[in-house]
Amino acid sequence: MKAVSLFNSALIYLMEAAGRIFSPTDDSYPNTGVQPYSGDPWSEWLDLY
Repeated sequence: MKAVSLFNSALIYLMEAAGRIFSPTDDSYPNTGVQPYSGDPWSEWLDLY
């Protein structure tokens, strides 16, 4: 009986994973779009050595 219980637990684990993979996304990231550049490029090289 323990083998059957272990098999059922493994099957449920795999089915939950498959359900999560193939379900619609639940991401709640904001829609940002393209952000404009609002700075000046670096005009000189910085020597670190």
